[in-house]
Amino acid sequence: MSIKTILNYSPNFDSKKRNFKKIKCIIFHYTGMKKESEAINRLTDTQFKVSSHYLIKNNGEIMVLVPDLYIAWHAGVSSWKDFVSLNRNSIGIEISNPGHNYNYKSFSKKQIQSILKLSKFLIKKYKIYPKNILGHSDIAPNRKKDPGEKFPWQYLAKKKVGLWHSLSNKMLKKNRMIKIDSVSKIVFNNNLIKIGYLKRNQKELKNSKFINSVIIAFQRRYRQELIDGKIDKECLIISENLAKKFN
Repeated sequence: MSIKTILNYSPNFDSKKRNFKKIKCIIFHYTGMKKESEAINRLTDTQFKVSSHYLIKNNGEIMVLVPDLYIAWHAGVSSWKDFVSLNRNSIGIEISNPGHNYNYKSFSKKQIQSILKLSKFLIKKYKIYPKNILGHSDIAPNRKKDPGEKFPWQYLAKKKVGLWHSLSNKMLKKNRMIKIDSVSKIVFNNNLIKIGYLKRNQKELKNSKFINSVIIAFQRRYRQELIDGKIDKECLIISENLAKKFN
């Protein structure tokens, strides 16, 4: 299998090559800038010290910025399960989109087709598990919102790119905005640990602001219709369903 790409190499990467076995995750981002050309310039300018391995343009073209075996600078301060500083263990894919600060919009059909094609290529090449297909907000919830609630996580999961819950819409709506007790909230947090958002005994577990950012990140991905930072029964049953899949 091969994919058609265009080259526009970025100088922003670690010069030392990594072993291909180190590649365990795919991280999706949106560019978060008004113009696509501005985003490309930023990702290839030494002044800004950011990059990704790939950028998917508005028209669906796939641009290579950093070769896979070099560490691109896309994840920043980040963690997921036992991974920290995920630049070392991931491939970063930027998707052209103005983001939440500049009239966030739905991703185009051509972009989604390219996301799917590129992801399947990388998953097969590096044997990446579905549970390690992540968004920037998953691994840095206190800093990032991307790729956001308009990213087609459910569609991609149906095509075996990433994971999604197996609950019906009827079940979800029935439990939406139903309050839960403090014991159920602890169960929810334990489910987030199993999924990968939190770790036991971390100081963040006592930081209510951080916990709130994790809840919002969880909702942006798995409960995209309502992002309010509140743990309700719908969030609880989604987390229970996912915890079984992520184990």
